[in-house]
Amino acid sequence: MTTKNSEVQAPFRLKPTFSERVWGRKTLKPWYEETGTSELVGEAWLTGPECLVETGDLEGKSFKVVAQELSEGLGGGEFPLLVKMLFPNEKLSVQVHPDDAQAQAMGQARGKTECWYVLEAEPGATVALGLKEGVTPDKVRAAVADGTMESLMEWLPVSEGDMVFVDAGTVHAIGPGVVLLETQQTCDVTYRLYDYGRPRELHLEQGIAVMKTKTRAGKVAPREMDGFTRLLEEQYFTVDRFELEEMEPLTVKMDGVGCLVGLEGTIVVITPGDEVELLPGQAVVVPSEWGEVIVEAEAGGAFARCLAPAYS
Repeated sequence: MTTKNSEVQAPFRLKPTFSERVWGRKTLKPWYEETGTSELVGEAWLTGPECLVETGDLEGKSFKVVAQELSEGLGGGEFPLLVKMLFPNEKLSVQVHPDDAQAQAMGQARGKTECWYVLEAEPGATVALGLKEGVTPDKVRAAVADGTMESLMEWLPVSEGDMVFVDAGTVHAIGPGVVLLETQQTCDVTYRLYDYGRPRELHLEQGIAVMKTKTRAGKVAPREMDGFTRLLEEQYFTVDRFELEEMEPLTVKMDGVGCLVGLEGTIVVITPGDEVELLPGQAVVVPSEWGEVIVEAEAGGAFARCLAPAYS
């Protein structure tokens, strides 16, 4: 265990920020009692730049400012992982994101590869991942024009516990009836190809320019590890699930920049001289100087560990 000293910031919890979306929900209960708006909410950003620290000596500061102040421990000035929860009540638009090279050519720091961990799924819930064999840019243009874009995509049924990898360049969409924990590179460049006739801006040509006809997107089988379940291990992030028994302290390694996300129960994250509660639907950020933390829950619980193995 790393010894706490005045130069090492203790782990801290972030207050989520909520994003209004036309495909969102009126209420996000039981995950969140309040969202601060009467509008439809589709996303809760758990590690967004505007999230406020709500514990410890950094309380009240924005995560953007903290990431700059604690640059070395949080990814070199910008936290490399944007972790969200998604609450679609209707279909999300058909969209695509650039990879690193494409994004950097546009002046962005990085592209957007992401993954979705299915926390809830109604019977028949689906996501769309990639284009069918033989779909060309011209076919995409024609399908967007005549409203048949959904027929060009590969639709995949999803259930609670599934992990879905979505590499950059994959044309994708999310159907209603799910709650997803999304872990992605910190980049919000999204090109909307098709939106079911909703009156929102499309980015057809920009999206076609970055889409790929073949990608590695798809479901990823979990792997049982020593004391946890590995949900996904990719270039930009690793996502694991931990289950806690009542009052059984667990040592959790933090090999890289990352955070813990509460899934079930009230959990306590402990470092020498400090502890912070981890609640469902919230993130506790652990600066990289901490090689490990102790985690326990009075009545048991579950949480995810999201790590960026290297600054990316």
